[in-house]
Amino acid sequence: MSLVGAGPVLAIELSLPIGARETINRVSPVDSYDLPISGWSAETGVPVARLEGQVVRKAWRLAGAGITTGQVIGPLRDQLTDGGYEIIFECTARSCGGFDFRFGIDVLRAPGMYVDLSDFRFLSAKGPDATRALSLLVSRDSDTVFVQLIQVGPAGRDEVAVNTNARSVGASAPGDIIGQLEARGHVVLTDVEFESGSASLGAGAVDSLDRIAAYLLENPNRDITFVGHTDATGSLEANVALSRRRAEAARAYVIDKGVPRSQVAFDGVGFLSPVASNLTADGREANRRVEAVLISTE
Repeated sequence: MSLVGAGPVLAIELSLPIGARETINRVSPVDSYDLPISGWSAETGVPVARLEGQVVRKAWRLAGAGITTGQVIGPLRDQLTDGGYEIIFECTARSCGGFDFRFGIDVLRAPGMYVDLSDFRFLSAKGPDATRALSLLVSRDSDTVFVQLIQVGPAGRDEVAVNTNARSVGASAPGDIIGQLEARGHVVLTDVEFESGSASLGAGAVDSLDRIAAYLLENPNRDITFVGHTDATGSLEANVALSRRRAEAARAYVIDKGVPRSQVAFDGVGFLSPVASNLTADGREANRRVEAVLISTE
């Protein structure tokens, strides 16, 4: 597929965590790129779409003790979909194909980019007007996170601008949580916050829950389950109970807004599904969360 000579398009901006440092920036005005569109298998190798046009290859590194690859790629994914990109394919290390996937795709050289075969995440996406496509690869070593972006588009334009001073790790990009919920099936409610050991929401309004309540009232055929999560302080049994109380608090909030009880369920998994390391205070705070899961199938 050739992307050379396409009409004018609008660039979008991706925000990397504060402190990210660019290590590689290579622009090839006329080139090709094999965009992975599925995981590796013994029968097919890594299926790709051959794209032609200007190919921009970039990489960044940032101090990453206690930061997960999911915390980095998640907000980038959300920014892409908010900007009109469609996710074609997404995988984690094992589901990608591990060693065979990593060595079957275009990866920039060390020390500018590094891939841990047991801890990496990949996604490929296409732009809203079919003139752009890109891939993101995120991995880490013991104390550093590495991010690789390869983008293909019309010659002469850098279609994706990257801001490295915009947010702290773990902070989602602003956007439509309902759009994220429908596109991904779940969303972390970052403004639903708890102190360690607490299941109290406090007395103030919670914007994300207000939006979900309005969505459910407007769509009586849609059902939501709130899922509570905790940090790793204490026993599993106690944390499962605490996470259920946190999810129940979110459910009670939207029911108070008029949502029928039959539309909203709740559950909790304790500390069994962390998004960050429990070895740090920031990680434990990130793990104390509630997610909304869309359980409707139509």
